[in-house]
Amino acid sequence: MALGPPFEVVFFDCDSTLCAIEGIDELARRSGVTAEVASLTEAAMDGRLPLEAVYGERLDKTRPGRDAVEWLGERYVQALVEGAHEVVGTLTTLGKEVHIVSSGIRQAVLRVGETLAIPAERVHAVEVVWDAAGRYIDYDRGSPLTRAGGKATVCRAALRNGVAAAMVGDGVTDLEAAAAGVYVIGFGGVVRRPAVSRQADVFVPGPTLRPLLEVLLGVAERRSIGKNDRCPGE
Repeated sequence: MALGPPFEVVFFDCDSTLCAIEGIDELARRSGVTAEVASLTEAAMDGRLPLEAVYGERLDKTRPGRDAVEWLGERYVQALVEGAHEVVGTLTTLGKEVHIVSSGIRQAVLRVGETLAIPAERVHAVEVVWDAAGRYIDYDRGSPLTRAGGKATVCRAALRNGVAAAMVGDGVTDLEAAAAGVYVIGFGGVVRRPAVSRQADVFVPGPTLRPLLEVLLGVAERRSIGKNDRCPGE
């Protein structure tokens, strides 16, 4: 059973959670294959298709080279959801261990980590491979984050026994973290998915990330940063 707040470790999804975009859809738009890729993304995030059924196909359609991934990293930074700096900064100041767990391209997601002062070793995503000229070749097919259940695998590997941890995300793949004993907080500030709002341990509708502090922190911690004691739903 997942332990409740205060949480010592917090995992954040990237796309449509920390950032107000879906990276693969941005790459698809840049490559002129928006319609084909966006429908696959929605099917996976809504739970109509397993992630592994669409992961490779989306990259085959977009074939993101080094320049495109660098561009995406900057798009992520420009699209940070309101409150991202405040929430991550507060958690870090209080000594929490903050991670990003994403099925996105790691070389781009690292820019989000850098901007939010999250160490690179706590940014878990999928590496892509380029040739010497920076052209797309393949992706890390061994990464658990390319298939269903992968976020639970990554969270489990990052946790110490008995540590209270939370996962914040918008998609059904984030719900899978519950299998690792992680408390799941659904976030609907960018996209509200019915399955997530129903199945998460708690749902924060947004539009900003700031209300997460009322869920992630204990009463004494909230008082220490000048927050009131009221949690969503009380």
